[in-house]
Parts: sequence; structure tokens; C-alpha cells
Amino acid sequence: MLLATQLLAGCESLQFPWLGKPPETEPAEAAAVPAAEEALQCPEPVEVVCAEPEVKVVERVIERHFEKVVEVPVAKDKLVLGTVETVSIEPGGLSLDSVIDTGSSTSSLNARDLTPFERDGKEWVRFKLIPSDSAEGDAPVTIELPVKRYMRVARPGFESQRRPVVEMNLTIGDVTHMVEVNLTDRGNSDFLLLIGRNFLKDAAVVDVSRRNVQGAPKVPVGK
Repeated sequence: MLLATQLLAGCESLQFPWLGKPPETEPAEAAAVPAAEEALQCPEPVEVVCAEPEVKVVERVIERHFEKVVEVPVAKDKLVLGTVETVSIEPGGLSLDSVIDTGSSTSSLNARDLTPFERDGKEWVRFKLIPSDSAEGDAPVTIELPVKRYMRVARPGFESQRRPVVEMNLTIGDVTHMVEVNLTDRGNSDFLLLIGRNFLKDAAVVDVSRRNVQGAPKVPVGK
């Protein structure tokens, strides 16, 4: 038994060239290390090129319209007149529907039968008024006044006229002014009296959308 054991030990120490060198074995841990290192390596950087966004330029034009509002201060003591008002005239004692004419510098009266004459060395004029609402057969109203001056009036399509100018008291609403009035014969006109700027200035404003705002004139007592 002892002899057999020794023989086996001797065989293990012997090398047999014809069998080749036995393969060398490496520990399992050594084989696993390269795989782990390969897994931990960072990937090679890759250049990423982003496409530029498409930009569209849109022209936008915004138009703004501003309405300019102009407020005109009006004094509390001024009359507000429409395009037609009833006006009392003195002398004469008549109330006439009259046109408010902001285009005329001087008020004007439609006078019939204009007759100049002299009194006490001064020029006077006599004329007649026939109100549009007069009934048939009513006598015209005759008025005589001194002539203050003469003025020449030119109208498109007509020859210029030399008109006598007199002074009269005109009342609209509760406002009375003595103003210059030129006299002319307009024939059968719907309105005998035109109120010009010489009455309106600093006294009234005109609302062209209205008529007869002031109503019947309030003539001062004694006029």
C-alpha cells in the first residue's frame, strides 16, 4: 500500500513532453475586470449640429385714427341761437322771423320804397316794412330814421349796391342791442331781417341744428 502511494506521487512530478504543456488557467476575477472597465468607459463625443429655426418676418402696419375734439368755452351769459329766431325791432314795434347770418358783418333789413330826404340839414331815409305774415289789405309799417352812413355791398352775380345804414334796437330773447342795419329792397323775401355778426359778436353762439331757441323776444319796458 505504501509502495503504491509513492508511485502515484512520483507520477505527478513527472512531465510528459508528448502531451504538451497544460493550459494555464486564470482566475475568474481577472477575466471579469476588462469587461467591467469596458462598460465604465464614456462613449466617444459626437458633434450634434442643430438646424437654425426658420424665422418669418411679417410686416404689420397698424393705423390709428384720432378724432380731435375741440371744446369751445361759452360764457354763461351768452345767447344760444338757432338758424332762425324771432327778433323785435324798434322803431316799428314789429316781431320778425329772422335769419341768423354769421357770414354777414352787418345786419340787413328788407325795406320797401326807400326814399331819402333831408331833415334839419341831415340825411334821413323813409321806408316801409311789410311783414310776411301780414293779411291782405294790412297797411305797411312806415319808418323814418337818420342815415348814419352808406356802405357798398357786393354780391356774386349782382352789381354792387350802395346802401344806407341806420341804427335800430334789436331784441332776441332778453338781450337788446342797438346795432347798425343796412337797408335794401329784396322784393318778396321770406325773411325781412338778417342778423349779422355786429349783433352776434360777444353776445351769442349759433347752433345750426336748431331753430327758434329763444322764443318770443322780451322787449324792455319803455322801448
